[in-house]
Amino acid sequence: MPADHLKLTERAPEEVLYRRGPEAITVAGFLADVMATAALLPARGPVANLCTDRYLALVGFAAALVAGHTTLLSADRSPRRLRELAESHAATIALAEASEPGWALPVLTPRRAGAVFRGAVPAFPADMIAAIAFTSGSTGEPTPHVKPWGSLVRHARTAATRFGLRHGDGAPATLVATVPPQHMYGFETTMMVPLVSAAAGFSGPNFYPSDIADGLAQAPGRRILITTPLQMRAQLEAAAPLPPIDAVISATAPLGVGIAAQAERAWNTRVLEIYGATEAGSLASRRTLDGDAWLPYPEIRFAIEGRCAIVDVPGLPHRVPLADELEPLTGTAFRLLGRRTDIVKLAGKRASLAGLNRILTGIEGVRDGVFLPPEDLDRNPAARLCAFVVAPGRSAEQIIAALRERVESVFLPRPVLMVPSLPRDALGKLSQRALGALRGQSP
Repeated sequence: MPADHLKLTERAPEEVLYRRGPEAITVAGFLADVMATAALLPARGPVANLCTDRYLALVGFAAALVAGHTTLLSADRSPRRLRELAESHAATIALAEASEPGWALPVLTPRRAGAVFRGAVPAFPADMIAAIAFTSGSTGEPTPHVKPWGSLVRHARTAATRFGLRHGDGAPATLVATVPPQHMYGFETTMMVPLVSAAAGFSGPNFYPSDIADGLAQAPGRRILITTPLQMRAQLEAAAPLPPIDAVISATAPLGVGIAAQAERAWNTRVLEIYGATEAGSLASRRTLDGDAWLPYPEIRFAIEGRCAIVDVPGLPHRVPLADELEPLTGTAFRLLGRRTDIVKLAGKRASLAGLNRILTGIEGVRDGVFLPPEDLDRNPAARLCAFVVAPGRSAEQIIAALRERVESVFLPRPVLMVPSLPRDALGKLSQRALGALRGQSP
């Protein structure tokens, strides 16, 4: 094998790579499924991977590598998005469990071969563009970011090391996730990490709190729940009994200390967070209750100057500027202040919208909430923030009273609008379109 090539996996054939409910799939079984699927792919790529079954998504991704194709990762399965992938990225086929009305591409379902593979494990050039990941579109239109195979492997190895998932780190872990495999966070943790570590992925229903409880109950060994702050809150509110959990890993949005503390008490576990960005991948982690200092992954190097931060990521051909404002701390640690576009200024004072949202959702009885600045905030001295709040049984006056004890008066929302729910996506994010619709509801 050439020195610049990396194998699909270094794991032994008999190791359990994935679990589909009670079914344990070994590395040899996985490779047989990959080869069977690769043989059915067209000569030209790229491939749009839309599988909701986490294991089939991994088989499809690996099969595309074997066929020499790039995988397009998009959690948006709408006909409009699929047409855009076909037009802008020349996608030739979609991998999915079944076609849906309006889809413009032919559909192939990754195969289950029902066999074991005994040949040489395929390897790929480190600079091969294995995937193109798209931002969620929460700050505008989805933006593509290329992912070389070598960078994906090195990222997954460092994440596995940070979270104690490598061989020799104790009993093998099973990763039960609530995030889509096409999102960069879900892709790295539940598709790439099982390829390079001793952990097994888990594929099963994962939307409702009862689904998550059932999935964890089926998972043997050390259980690790990979989720988001919004889904953690829903799980806690459901109060569904959970089996022992070794750790909870959260990402996609800042996690409030109150929710982390509640989860650690209720589930007798550790709550950890990942900081990252689609363009750079996962970059740092922390235990939420240990404070606001983030520790970079090994080999990740941050350069922080003023409000700007640039990161060096092994395997990527260039340094990546970040949209977040970071504050350097002792050694390599840093504090996350929020997105530069997230900082609002009123009466000479500055605040982070993300920080205000954490305070709002930390109020007793508040299930969800978001602060919104008016579009004329920069040019209208009288402009003020507004807030949309989901808090059954609480009034706007009670929310204002609670906020008055926690934030400076200039940032008190005027008005507070009580709503039954917020239009969040599967990751708990609010897109620009959704935020625009909310602004249209404000006085």
